[in-house]
Amino acid sequence: MKKIGFLSFGHWADEQGSLSRTAQDTLLQSIDLAVAAEELGADGAYFRVHHFARQLASPFPLLAAVGARTSRIEIGTAVIDMRYENPLYMAEDAGAADLISRGRLQLGISRGSPEQVIDGWRYFGYEPAEGETDADMARRHAEVFLNVIQGKGFARPNPQPMFPNPPGLLRPEPHSPGLRDRIWWGAASNATAEWAGKLGMNLQSSTLKDDENGKPFHVQQAEQIRLYRAAWAAAGHAHEPRVSVSRSIFALMDDRDRMYFGRGGKESDQIGFIQSTRSIFGRGYAAEPDQLIAELREDEGIAEADTLLLTVPNMLGVDYNTHVIEAILKHVAPALGWR
Repeated sequence: MKKIGFLSFGHWADEQGSLSRTAQDTLLQSIDLAVAAEELGADGAYFRVHHFARQLASPFPLLAAVGARTSRIEIGTAVIDMRYENPLYMAEDAGAADLISRGRLQLGISRGSPEQVIDGWRYFGYEPAEGETDADMARRHAEVFLNVIQGKGFARPNPQPMFPNPPGLLRPEPHSPGLRDRIWWGAASNATAEWAGKLGMNLQSSTLKDDENGKPFHVQQAEQIRLYRAAWAAAGHAHEPRVSVSRSIFALMDDRDRMYFGRGGKESDQIGFIQSTRSIFGRGYAAEPDQLIAELREDEGIAEADTLLLTVPNMLGVDYNTHVIEAILKHVAPALGWR
């Protein structure tokens, strides 16, 4: 059995064929898609964060709005770039969004990916400390955030406050109990997956990974997940970890599907370089349901995960993306034993 949700990058563009022309379109349609996905029985609505781009960037207002409009579906990110984040302010935002959703927040964070501008985090007021890389800074921000959301007081109270204080040291408010166990780390390498396991974060693994041994993407991803789980077990955490993988998967059910995705071209892994690191990009899937089922049975990365996030082409609109999700839930997932 697997939890199945969607992952939206939240693109918008004022161009022919796009049903998401503005930022407002994308935000409101994201909420509507989460509502529709919940009605279908999907398990999660996840959103990507990119700064300086015509994509979703400020996640917490959106997450809070989705939380207020839904009642069951998990809501989350995949991922928030921690190079850009103030960990304490983020703790307040995350606590509020989690309370509004009544404990359904699944917050994916990470070092982030190459952005639209050079060192964009500098414009947000952040600089790596001496001897740090930007990746080191992201992990430092993440560790501060993890410590803060545990809910322990650390700030010395003013002896003459504007409002009465509870006894002891103070913490950022609002605090949401249990949120610490629902933080995920987006790992591109085996080493950062093991680091996440040691710190007790869940694991998000996407369709991009450092190419560490030349094997097919799905095999490397499965190996990464096993290393993560071993690190988690060695650290002795009390609860079970969760692991998600994301995929582009389209069941070709009608002529519209075949027009959009039936032409092929992404049936194999791709190799490229990101900031001089050799990377492997996992294949996409688009086929008639029977063929799709046979191909997905061979995907070792999906087999190792408990959660599958379906990347959706959000600019094609809410109705079409609801159809894409429904096709997988009804015509593919049951045959694979996922539902």
